[in-house]
Amino acid sequence: MTRGSAAAVDADRVLVTGASGFVGAAVARAVRRAGYRTRVLVRPTSASTNIAGQDFDVALGDLRDPASLDAALRGVRFVFHVAADYRLWAADPEEIVRANREGTGNIMEAALRAGVERVVYTSSVATLRVGDTVVPVDESRPATAEQTIGAYKRSKVVAERLVETMVAERGLPAVIVNPSTPIGPRDVRPTPTGRIIVEAARGRMPAFVDTGLNFVHVDDVAEGHLLALTRGQLGRRYILGGEDVMLGTLLAEIAARTGRRAPTVRLPRAPLYPLAALAEFGARFTGKEPLLTRDALRMSRYRMFFDSSRAKLELGYRARPYVEGLQDALDWFDVNGYLR
Repeated sequence: MTRGSAAAVDADRVLVTGASGFVGAAVARAVRRAGYRTRVLVRPTSASTNIAGQDFDVALGDLRDPASLDAALRGVRFVFHVAADYRLWAADPEEIVRANREGTGNIMEAALRAGVERVVYTSSVATLRVGDTVVPVDESRPATAEQTIGAYKRSKVVAERLVETMVAERGLPAVIVNPSTPIGPRDVRPTPTGRIIVEAARGRMPAFVDTGLNFVHVDDVAEGHLLALTRGQLGRRYILGGEDVMLGTLLAEIAARTGRRAPTVRLPRAPLYPLAALAEFGARFTGKEPLLTRDALRMSRYRMFFDSSRAKLELGYRARPYVEGLQDALDWFDVNGYLR
């Protein structure tokens, strides 16, 4: 699929879900910069920080309310479904699974009813099977729900399989993108990764466990969504990643950029499980997601490294050095008072 003239693009209306969140805000801004008329679906209770002052058509609705989705999709040509319940812990873990499975199903059904031309569905590398390998994983290793750790990963596997089934059996015109670990500005909540950056920048992470992640600038992830819209194959998955980085390396980089001493103590996991259980118990009373969870410790056994070769080859996707995303995150957190 190719883009039309500038005038035709200006006439195209796009719906972005999750625009009040971290990745969704980056996608909505990228879509608007590309010249599309951009409608964003937000709940009435959503924070307005990431959409305030932007040239968006705001549609109030909820992924659990099909009627509001039909209204939001009226006159829409393309859909970016970015919204997700991104938590690594909840008092009721199945709440995360229900939200991501049912929300995805509802918006895809609405897209079929509306006859949209193309959907870009934001999945996650959480749907890929890492295992004990240290070799970066590509799209050829899909996980089953039973192979995942934690409710969030399970929810994304279930939702991704639902989209794949709808593509194969009902002609849903969807492309799937799998971002790795985005970092950068406008992480309002912040995300679990954003919390690590904030805590480290405040000098509150004197030690760490030995693990690794793939970090990517959130704005590169957003550009990858646009490339998937115009160049992606229907039903195909594309990893949108950046650089594979050890957690200790990330924390040392944060320390260097904030004038703090880098942590050097590597903690064994086993003694941390009781502390994680205690943190989760306390979170049931505070309502705040704990920084340390048992699922996070289980995940940290693996190096979550990923290969974006398919997206580079088929979409023309590129990602800047991860430290640029880190610096943009630190600057944004600083200006917005998170580091005080």
